Order: sequence, then structure tokens, then C-alpha cells
Amino acid sequence: MPDTQISLDPDLDDPLDAEALDQLFRKARTFYSWEDRAVPEATIRQLYDLVKMGPTSMNNSPARFVFIGSEAGKARLKPHLSPNNVDKTMGAPWTAIVAWDTEFYDNMPKLFPHADGARDMMKAGAEEHGYRNGTLQGAYLILAARALGLDTGPMSGFDKAGLEQEFFAGDPDRKSWKANFLVNIGYGTGEKLFQRLPRLSFDEAALIV
Repeated sequence: MPDTQISLDPDLDDPLDAEALDQLFRKARTFYSWEDRAVPEATIRQLYDLVKMGPTSMNNSPARFVFIGSEAGKARLKPHLSPNNVDKTMGAPWTAIVAWDTEFYDNMPKLFPHADGARDMMKAGAEEHGYRNGTLQGAYLILAARALGLDTGPMSGFDKAGLEQEFFAGDPDRKSWKANFLVNIGYGTGEKLFQRLPRLSFDEAALIV
């Protein structure tokens, strides 16, 4: 374990205000249509710099992201989308492929340098650790985008094998990546939104023991 004492910022113990909680959770929605409003590449880079700070098991950070914002990139993505996902995706300024690297454990000496056995530990449970933590990082992407004032439309509904062949298989640095889900990113419009659907109550979904 690290032998240094870290000084924490006491201001970070304060709860977020109601407006921030609304933006992240209570009033945030999944969007299906988008304003004709650009999202700069610098914002996408800022988005990733927030996502990477979210916790993962032993800092293993298995998620990998392909941010598609060009016409050429969208043209490559389009054939692999389910028909009902084409319009919403082609209309979004960006679409992120949320993937995970099946060989993420090779980065453990860099990411968790104070434990000599970290690589072997993660390799032994690579499928479980990689998929779980990569999915967590995909969720961080959604919340980080909302925190930056962006809207998101996470979705399944694509040809996983075809997408991986298109974006990963031919690249020796990415052939070990596996797609998880997609997230459209931009500034959403109210078109095509459903009424807010019900959620389970605390007593239906949680237990205190």
C-alpha cells in the first residue's frame, strides 16, 4: 500500500446543490434527436479527462473509447446500426463506441505500480474485471457529459461483430478491443422524448441490513 498521506480538499465533502443533481440525474434524459450545434473536439477531450478519474478495480481502466464525429466516421458506423438507431445516431454531433480492452492487464504496471502482482491478478480474471469496469467507465461517460452541459443517448442495437471488424480488427493496437455499447453525444431536443418512465422505489429495489 502507498506510504504517503494524501491531503484531501474539505470543500469536496459538501453535497451538490439541487440544480446540479437535477442536471446529472433527476431532470436528465436519454435523447433521440439533436440540435444542429457543434461540440468541439476540445470538449470531447475534456470529457475523457473527467471519465478517466472515475474509480475502477485497482485502477485497471479497461474502457476504450472511439469518438466518431466526422462524416467519414459516421459513414463507417452507419451500416452496423439497427434500423431504428440510424437517424438518431446520424443526427448526433458525436457517437462514442464504449469498448473494453481484453488485454487491459498489460497496463497494470503503469496504473498500479505499487503491487508487483497486479498484472497477473487482473489477467486471471480478465473477462470479469474488464467487462465490469469498462461498463462502469461507460456510465461515467454519461454522467461526465451531463456535467459538461451535454446530453447523451446511450444505446445497444448494433451489429457488434461488424462494428468490431470495421473499427478494431484491422488495427494491431486495437484488435483486442471489444464493443460494449454506444453513446450519442450532443445537445438534445425535446422531439421524440417519452414521458418520464417510472422507477422502482427504495423498498422495491434496496435493502438495509
